Amino acid sequence: MRYVHLDTIESGHFLGKTIFNSNGVVLLSEGVQLTVYMITQLRRIGVTMLYIKDPNFDDVVIDDVVSEETKQAVMRQMDGLFQAIRSGKDFNPKNISTSIDKLLEDVMRNQDLLVQLTDIRTHDNSHYMHAINVCMMSVLTGLSMGLNPTQLKELAIGALLHDIGKIEIPTDETAAIDVKNHHTWRGFEMLKQKREYSLLIAHVAFQHHEHVDGSGIPRQLEDEQIHLYAKIVAVANTYDSMLFRSAEEPLLPHEACEKLMSLSGTQLDRETLVHFLKMVSVYPTGASVRLSTKEAGVVVGQHRGLPGRPIIRIIKQDNNDREFDVKEMDLAKETTVFIENVLS
Repeated sequence: MRYVHLDTIESGHFLGKTIFNSNGVVLLSEGVQLTVYMITQLRRIGVTMLYIKDPNFDDVVIDDVVSEETKQAVMRQMDGLFQAIRSGKDFNPKNISTSIDKLLEDVMRNQDLLVQLTDIRTHDNSHYMHAINVCMMSVLTGLSMGLNPTQLKELAIGALLHDIGKIEIPTDETAAIDVKNHHTWRGFEMLKQKREYSLLIAHVAFQHHEHVDGSGIPRQLEDEQIHLYAKIVAVANTYDSMLFRSAEEPLLPHEACEKLMSLSGTQLDRETLVHFLKMVSVYPTGASVRLSTKEAGVVVGQHRGLPGRPIIRIIKQDNNDREFDVKEMDLAKETTVFIENVLS
């Protein structure tokens, strides 16, 4: 498979990874042959990047930390929770807790994999995919920092629901919940009422936009005043938002990692960043890159602990586009070769 921009897709290409809507229902299945109409509709619903099948890379497998089955289950639970809040009804915390247990199982089983945020986003599912990604990355960071199982579950729930305050709620309910206008206050007020949840979970929603230098919102807290859970979620939230933001040009993973490092000690906690950057794939598997040797290739393998030094497959062709040479270059071993840029 190759990970490419939608603008490079042509009719006849085969989809490499399933696309889901907001409640986990399949929109397009892996393996479907794309038509001009399908490509147009994908653009209309906000898809920008997706996987396509390529016979030169049939053996390339994208290993996800969280399975598609688990993601579907979590999305369904979140959709039910959001619908309940929008209609002024109460939501059952136990349903989310059950989904989190399955997500934690996946993360624990696959904790040695590098994070690759390559799920196909649409306008419809972007909020849910953002929450799942922030949750998954937060748990992996928490594992690296030595959190125990109870702490990891609190962190996971807080991360999954960190933006719950953004949900629109009926006017008659707003007066009771909207102590302050910012979504961090609203999320805190919603979650602290749930006795099944630790108050620390509510503080993730409350503090995930605070900055360690005191310049954040809503209370301008500084370093030690911000709970560790919120510091972790702040890093994951910032990273995912950089990759999939709509108000500004989205960043590529390696650009986002560089930007995160520039925020160390000011907006984001330095120690948390160190642990986070160890487990993020700087160049996702399937991405096309150009090397300092001026050769172009596709990322086909990763190294845990060396996220910026993947394995690249280079296919050289003659003037008639007939394949005549295939080689793989492991950048962990080829220390004088570097990735110059990512190709669309």
